[in-house]
Amino acid sequence: MSTHPSRRSFLRHAAAGFSTLALSRSALAQGVAEPPPRALQVENAVVEPVSVEVNARVIPNFEPRDRTRTRFGSLEYRSGLVLTSRYRGFGGLSGIRLDAKGEGFLAVSDQGGWFTGRIRYSGGKMTGLDDVEAAPLLGAEGRPITEKRLWWDSESIARDGNFVYVGLERVNQILRYDFSKGGTRARGEVVPVPAGLRKLPSNKGLEALVVVPKGKDQNLPLAGTLIAFSERGLDADGNLTAFLIGGPSPGQFSVRRTEKYDISDAVLLASGELLILERKFSWFTGVNIRIRSIPLKSITPGALVDGPALFAADLGHEIDNMEGIDAHVTADGETVLTLISDDNFSMLQRTLLLQFTLAE
Repeated sequence: MSTHPSRRSFLRHAAAGFSTLALSRSALAQGVAEPPPRALQVENAVVEPVSVEVNARVIPNFEPRDRTRTRFGSLEYRSGLVLTSRYRGFGGLSGIRLDAKGEGFLAVSDQGGWFTGRIRYSGGKMTGLDDVEAAPLLGAEGRPITEKRLWWDSESIARDGNFVYVGLERVNQILRYDFSKGGTRARGEVVPVPAGLRKLPSNKGLEALVVVPKGKDQNLPLAGTLIAFSERGLDADGNLTAFLIGGPSPGQFSVRRTEKYDISDAVLLASGELLILERKFSWFTGVNIRIRSIPLKSITPGALVDGPALFAADLGHEIDNMEGIDAHVTADGETVLTLISDDNFSMLQRTLLLQFTLAE
């Protein structure tokens, strides 16, 4: 008999206030008073490059209550995995980027670690992970960034060819890595950021990064711009702040905040459609997530942008603290969205890897 219903029941009771010990850092980030940072918060940091064995259990249905249902809003469920490992540093996955085939992946843990590997498929459905390796994010001096006070909270990732950008939430800094210089062994270079970004809230700050590509084959507005989104840094009207770094039109803009959702990640499709992954937490309903679509062309300095929700899910579905999203296009021309969850290294949460097809 499946254990999922009892687990969801327990989580709902926890969400209703049964035990504050059951709350993850995700829940704390949504408005509960936080304790001051302690060394304990980096106890799962990756300290050296190491191969990692990751086990995968297939999630056959996204909504266990209705196993015949596969369509959810504008998304069609493809497959999902529950990932576990005996390696202490595995977890906390807050951002992911895939190669063009959707096989090779690069992910970051929110305790200063890289995770690389390949997704294994059978008939278009994910079945497991191969060749997984963990390595520490290094600073400019070649030492793990976790050695610096508060520099461990790596929450977001963006890739532009050989250059990989990582956003650090607690200090609201961005590091740039040149992967042509050793891959995950490369050293991070601090990227100059706007003063407003540095002033974002400590634990509701820099949460998502997107690079707008440039080149002769690209004709996108804001080409060459790094877009940085806050989790819940609010402007004077209560909307979510975001920043345009570099590119033709640097500046600040806002994303309309509705239904108390916060931003957890974003991805830019080749069509020029920007998808924003959002989540919210309530003591009464637990975790909710949704994906909104925003036209890239609507983003300019000073703009307030908005867009429709394409997808929404709650604890009645196979979700957890979903913090990462990416997209790739299959050989058949289908756009596939990949979502990953941050388990906060909690026994009450799971590391989930989910894939959906974006319906036309």
